[in-house]
Amino acid sequence: MAHTKAKSTTKLGRDSESKRLGLKVGSGQKVKPGMILVRQRGSQYFPGDNVLLGKDDTLFAGSEGVVEFSQKSKRRFSGRTLLRTYITVRASSNSK
Repeated sequence: MAHTKAKSTTKLGRDSESKRLGLKVGSGQKVKPGMILVRQRGSQYFPGDNVLLGKDDTLFAGSEGVVEFSQKSKRRFSGRTLLRTYITVRASSNSK
């Protein structure tokens, strides 16, 4: 008895499931503690105030507030400057 089908099947035809990476909230949106802000591989976005970094580089809110994005220039040890994007959660002014 054959162990593989006879026609039109391949052993290499499988594909991995997409990981749904990217920004999950925008600037100015309200977030609660623990909400995911960004799913990423590597550090495209960096944690600012009240933002925590998970072990898979996911950024999530550490407290309730409003999301803000900012860019800062950072100088590397080689002297090269890079523009880094930081995500911050500011406490909302009308919190209960």
